[in-house]
Amino acid sequence: MDSMKMVTSQPNVFLFVPNLIGYARVFLMFLAFYYMTDTEMYKITVGCYLLSQLLDAFDGHAARMLGQTSKLGAMLDQLTDRCSTLGLVMALGLLYPTWFLFFQCYAVLDIASHWLHLTASHYSGATSHKQIDLSANPLLYYYYQNRTVLFSMCAGNEVFFAALYLLRLRRVPLCRVQSLQNLVIVCAPVMVLKSVISLCSIDCCCKEHRYCGY
Repeated sequence: MDSMKMVTSQPNVFLFVPNLIGYARVFLMFLAFYYMTDTEMYKITVGCYLLSQLLDAFDGHAARMLGQTSKLGAMLDQLTDRCSTLGLVMALGLLYPTWFLFFQCYAVLDIASHWLHLTASHYSGATSHKQIDLSANPLLYYYYQNRTVLFSMCAGNEVFFAALYLLRLRRVPLCRVQSLQNLVIVCAPVMVLKSVISLCSIDCCCKEHRYCGY
């Protein structure tokens, strides 16, 4: 009887506020995917996609503020980040066929680096994939430990791809084309640096666990 009371008294992790934000991100992501090939609905597509990415900055803050951190929330956050970026990159591969190989390589690098980093963190016993040793790689350390840097890098990366998407649509007013081109130019170095960080993450994880038996 006491054990049943203990089970029922435990909070429902599925209803944690950060996880509710995560569900909203997933819904917005699929809504953006649904309209992504409809050029007349590009405002809804980009709006839903960027809002889904923006909410990524709030779910973690809500988890810490409300004391509602959970493994479910961490996994949901990672999966939504990777799947949303992958969906947009796939669409860009169709819109820019001459750059299809580039988008393929970016998608593979993004997924592989995050999967390997998350797996290595699990085997090392770390409570979060953002726990990085400064001695392992200073670039990774400052990327994950400085929230301003992390948010700016992720935002710049997503804006780069979103601007590329908008540039390919003929529905965008000509007066905004120059602004979008400037966004691509400004955010391109951020995308490149984030890719370098992904390579560093793969290298760091392989070196750290090369002697392990798994």
